Amino acid sequence: MKKVKFIYNPYSGENSIITDLDKVIMAHQKYGYTVIPYRISLGCNLQDGLKDLDQEYQYILIAGGDGTVDNVVNYMKEMNITLPIGILPVGTANDFAKYIGMPQDVEEACERILNSSPRKLDLGKINDKHFINVASTGLFTDVSQKTDVNLKNTMGKLAYYIKGIEQIPNFRSLKIKVESSEMSYDGDMYLMLIFNGQTAGNLKLAYKASLEDGLLDVIIIKPSMIKDIVSLFIKILRGDHLEEGHNNALVYFRTNKLTIECHEDIVTDIDGERGPDFPLTIECIKGGMEVLGIVH
Repeated sequence: MKKVKFIYNPYSGENSIITDLDKVIMAHQKYGYTVIPYRISLGCNLQDGLKDLDQEYQYILIAGGDGTVDNVVNYMKEMNITLPIGILPVGTANDFAKYIGMPQDVEEACERILNSSPRKLDLGKINDKHFINVASTGLFTDVSQKTDVNLKNTMGKLAYYIKGIEQIPNFRSLKIKVESSEMSYDGDMYLMLIFNGQTAGNLKLAYKASLEDGLLDVIIIKPSMIKDIVSLFIKILRGDHLEEGHNNALVYFRTNKLTIECHEDIVTDIDGERGPDFPLTIECIKGGMEVLGIVH
């Protein structure tokens, strides 16, 4: 018997996966798979949902946003589970799923996963935690943690923007030290992002990023003159290449490993969830996960 472990977050996005459960089961039964579900909820240990995996399981199907996928992948690494994953993007933030081309329609996404072969993709690691899309620190990186869950689920990304406006009075430069074989930076910043994927908040920032090159794309937005910052953000919103003509406001480099030291009172964020404390060692694990449903 072929089985699929289906881990779903009923609170992701607008609870849409609840109405699509039958579509998930129907699509898999058509291909001879038995779906074994596990519902993520408070008081339930995700590790328990992975304990019964045996040789009959073909892959793990995850329904949720980037943070949900991160949680599952981290438990898989802790438990030495090497099965491929498939992703149904039903969360508030689905940057990684969009990057690999997963459809929003659940039935279409299941069909794509079921008719694909696993691809080995890079995986980010920050201290002892793994991330699929982006790690960040600096101004606004604690917005997702401070945003009420109910507000996030009902208002989506608008909730982040509302909370971000509240943080404007805290707009200040932050001291940071970054070291890698390609770049040393010891100075001030507003925001730093380390991409395994390409986008954050649907903005394509790391346009050079590839999921199969063993490299992370690092962006540091520096304190600068207002005209440089405004020009930079216009460039971001237009989707232009960031590093061209913006040396005063931006550092952009690619690496497979870097360290970060910071003594400011700021947090780190990994795909919308609280990340580890400083100091940080961040690296790219080439081919660190197997993913189904990729079309490019």
